[in-house]
Amino acid sequence: MTATEKALAASSSGRAGIAWMLLTTLLFVTQDATLRVLVQTYPFAEVAWARFAVHLAIAFVVVAVNSPSHLIAKRPGMQILRSTLLAVLTLLAAVSYKILPFVDVAAIANVAPVLVAVLSVPLLKEKVGWRRSLGVLGGFIGAMIIIGPASLVFQWAILLPLAAALCNALYQIVTRLLRGGDSTLTTFFYTSMAGTVLCGLLLPFGWTTPDLTGAALMIMLGALGACSHYCLIRAYSVADAATVAPFGYTTLIWAVLYGLLVFGEPPSVSTLAGGLVIVAAGIYIFHREQVRAREAAAKEAVKGG
Repeated sequence: MTATEKALAASSSGRAGIAWMLLTTLLFVTQDATLRVLVQTYPFAEVAWARFAVHLAIAFVVVAVNSPSHLIAKRPGMQILRSTLLAVLTLLAAVSYKILPFVDVAAIANVAPVLVAVLSVPLLKEKVGWRRSLGVLGGFIGAMIIIGPASLVFQWAILLPLAAALCNALYQIVTRLLRGGDSTLTTFFYTSMAGTVLCGLLLPFGWTTPDLTGAALMIMLGALGACSHYCLIRAYSVADAATVAPFGYTTLIWAVLYGLLVFGEPPSVSTLAGGLVIVAAGIYIFHREQVRAREAAAKEAVKGG
C-alpha cells in the first residue's frame, strides 16, 4: 500500500470512528431521556433492572452466537466491580434525572474525564503535570459555575450527579485496567450482569406493574444501553482514541436539544457556560495525555534504536 493509500485509509477510518462516536453520544442521551421519563412513574430499581436485564439478554445472545467461550471471564472480580459501578451510576442518574433539570445533570456528567485524571494518580500510578492540573482545575471551576446558582432546595441534590460522575470515572479506570485481559465481547457481556442482579434484589421493595407503553419504554431503554455500548466499542475499534474521544462531548449538544424539545427545559446561561468550561478542560486533559503518550513512545523508540 502506498503512502497516499495509507493516508486515505486512515482518513476513512477516522470519519467512520467519528460517525460511530456521534451515534454513541446520541444513543446515550436518548437512553438518559428515556430513563427520566420512566422514573417519573416507576421505581428507580425497577427501571434500572429493566435496563440491565434487557441489555444482558441482548449481550448473551450476541456473545453466545459469536463465540460462547467469551462468556467466561479471565478476571471475573474486576468485571463484577466494573459492572457494579455501572449499576450504582445508573441508580444515581435515575434519581438525579427525577429531581434536577435534564441539561444540568448531563452537563455535570461531563466532569467524569476530569475525575479520571485525578484518580489516575493514586489508582493507576500516573503522574499529572502542571498543565493537566490546570485542566483539572478548569473542570472543577466549570462544575462550580453550574452548581453555584442552584437554589437552596437543590443544593443537596446536585451532589447526586457529581457522585454519578465519580462512579463513571471509576468505571472508566477499571475498564482501562481490564485492557489486555478479557476480550471486548466478554466485557460487553459482563457490563450489565451486576446491575441485573443487584437491582433485581431491590424489586420486592418497590414494584409497579408497567402498562404496555411503560413496558415498551423499558425494553427500549435496555436496547439503547446495549446498542450504545456496542457503538462505543466500534468507534474505538475503527479509529484511534485521539480522533474519536473529543467527539464524546457532543452529549452536551444532544442534552440541550432533548431538554428543549422533549422536556421544555431551556438551559440556563450558567449551565451552558459551566458545561463548555468542563468540555474545554476535558479536551485539554485528553490532549495532554496524547502528548505524553507520544513523548513516551519516542523515548522508547530512541532506546530501542
